[in-house]
Amino acid sequence: MSHSSLLKGFNFFYFALLAIFIPFLPVYLDDQGLNPSQIGVIIGTGGVITIIAQPLWGMISDRTKTIRKVLIVLLILSALTGFGLYASSSYSLLVGLAMLTYFVLMPIDPLTESLNFRVSEAAGTSYGSIRTFGALGYGVMALLSGYFMTYLGAHSLAYLFAGLALVSLVLTISMPDAPVAGKPVTLKSLKAFLGSKETLLFLLLVFISSVPARMNDTFLGVYIKELGGSSSLVGQAWFLAAGSEIAVFALSFWWLRPGRELITISIAGAFYFVRFFVSAWVTDPHWLAYIQLLQLLTFPVFYSSAIQYLYRIVPAEWRATGQTVLALLFFGVSGIIASYAGGALYEAAGGQLLFLLISALSLAGMVFGWILYAVYGRRARFLKES
Repeated sequence: MSHSSLLKGFNFFYFALLAIFIPFLPVYLDDQGLNPSQIGVIIGTGGVITIIAQPLWGMISDRTKTIRKVLIVLLILSALTGFGLYASSSYSLLVGLAMLTYFVLMPIDPLTESLNFRVSEAAGTSYGSIRTFGALGYGVMALLSGYFMTYLGAHSLAYLFAGLALVSLVLTISMPDAPVAGKPVTLKSLKAFLGSKETLLFLLLVFISSVPARMNDTFLGVYIKELGGSSSLVGQAWFLAAGSEIAVFALSFWWLRPGRELITISIAGAFYFVRFFVSAWVTDPHWLAYIQLLQLLTFPVFYSSAIQYLYRIVPAEWRATGQTVLALLFFGVSGIIASYAGGALYEAAGGQLLFLLISALSLAGMVFGWILYAVYGRRARFLKES
């Protein structure tokens, strides 16, 4: 099997693993009798753990100049903690094992994205041609996880999670590592990157736009069940969302243009607004599931553009760490606010008000993206053309 095929296979199985964790952990906790506020606390605290874990493992990867070996360690630990999490019912065990799983599973995501981008760059292929398989794995497993919970019980996810982690591990052992940057790793270059005004404004844009996305990810399944839907319908909703990403990632070489990343992010923000605003007024859980097809114009467009923009402004030797900072904001810091605040708001005012709030936040992200494009995006295109 070629190195490219191994990396594509790894993307399929790792993102399938994430499909059990991100959308179905809240559903699993709900099945164990926890209320939205308690679910929000667990997911939010997991975000705190992610903030610590992702930079730690990202810097370990940059310092040791390897992504593959770090992935091997994290996948072994993920298989153990994830199995224990989905086999547990007691509140204290659920909290403890969830925190451990956040610590070892979530750092894999930015390392994988860094590996995808750097290997595709070295091979002269598009990032989307590899990442497409991650979207496919996420969609397929989201669908299967819903059926597993409905027909085999919630604890069946423990065996599914551990099995996928082990398959991912086997693929990782044979995978190529990321090409090593030619420049030495220096803290001075990292400080210059993180201290740049352009960098800080870009990261602020990512934060503003990711909070509503994380609120949706955390409470969509709970909201579907509140409207009368089943766990299998939750799986179908996430299958539609992730499945719609496939063509967008595959065709990223065609629609993603250098220098236009900020305007593309703003367009994704506009569709996030439409998606969440419509969700607030839907009362049929099946229609709420169908609305997730708008994912094709939101997450893959936003995240692909953000990664390309980041890799244009980050020093080459700090790309894994830069990718980690991006993922930390998109899945970590924003996840904390989304879970704590979203859980409290959901329990106090219900799902409709929650979705109206996140639609307003998405609108703010769209406007801010347009402003940044007016300042930095046009300047980047001018410099390229001149």
